Amino acid sequence: MSYPIVILGSGRGTNAEALLKSESKKKLGAAKIAAVISDHEDAGILALGQKYKVPAIYLDPGRKGARLSDAAEQAYIERIQSFSPKLIVLAGFMRIITRPFIEAFEGRVINLHPSLLPSFPGMSAIEQAYQHGVKITGCTVHWVTPELDAGPIIDQKEVRIEESDTLDILTKKVHIAEHALLPDVVTRLSKGKIATV
Repeated sequence: MSYPIVILGSGRGTNAEALLKSESKKKLGAAKIAAVISDHEDAGILALGQKYKVPAIYLDPGRKGARLSDAAEQAYIERIQSFSPKLIVLAGFMRIITRPFIEAFEGRVINLHPSLLPSFPGMSAIEQAYQHGVKITGCTVHWVTPELDAGPIIDQKEVRIEESDTLDILTKKVHIAEHALLPDVVTRLSKGKIATV
């Protein structure tokens, strides 16, 4: 049973690469990455397409800021639909998607967030945790709803903050946790081991 995935990202694509690496090692269950899409023409995530031989697509966001323009969001919906995905993974996608997008892919959109939600939603989550002096942070994979970083939590991975940790060290530790958690969740979803919303 095929389980096509589309990954959306805005940056270097390290979490997308964690998924692509897992797939190349046949460790992603039934999941098959159909495409990676970015809102930045020069994003590192697009270079992964060539490396892993998957379509890598830049789609104009239509505007600056946190949201896509209405026309751009519609273009994203149509392009993603062309791959008939079972799952859309937001992996470092730095845009807030709105209700029409979420409704177009009801129960099929997940997001990876670098904190233990509901703590530290929004931007700079690792820095927020570090500055608050919490002893444990981590990362969360959750279903996407119209409320920012507030959808039902699928799974989390904890990261302990040591006294000696700098923000840079903590950031690396959270990324390592993300690279383990995201492929694990996608694998379980592809095998039907996680209930959809």
